[in-house]
Amino acid sequence: MIEIQRAAADAGTPADSQLQDWAIATLAAVRRDGDITLRLVDEHEMTRLNTDYRGKQGPTNVLSFPFEAPEGLPEAALPALLGDIIICPDVVSGEAEQQGKTHTAHWAHMVVHGVLHLCGYDHQAPADAEQMEALETDILGAAGFADPYTTEEA
Repeated sequence: MIEIQRAAADAGTPADSQLQDWAIATLAAVRRDGDITLRLVDEHEMTRLNTDYRGKQGPTNVLSFPFEAPEGLPEAALPALLGDIIICPDVVSGEAEQQGKTHTAHWAHMVVHGVLHLCGYDHQAPADAEQMEALETDILGAAGFADPYTTEEA
């Protein structure tokens, strides 16, 4: 299940069904299943989260918080929780304009990117970044979007 929480003004954000479709497509591409909460927040909340959890000032586009089971709790006692994805619509919108991308394409990229983080993918090391970017490009391409690492639209 992909739960959508809208804690920020949602003018111009994709419909819940689109957000869910992109998340589900990503899970299918990496052969994973589980529950995700996708929360849309304002710049104030994103700034607080970015500072508290990453030690960085200002808002960011997307944060992912993989679920960590409490120690000692049997895995069978838990539903298949993958974690939470937090997206800031104002940042995503601004980035889309700056990068010359459609809002829809950039939103799809942020959802795919966040889900991949919940599934254990990362981009800290160059080889890991290359693998994650290739997956993002493939998943987005299958959904009809251009390579997110170029500014040309399909």
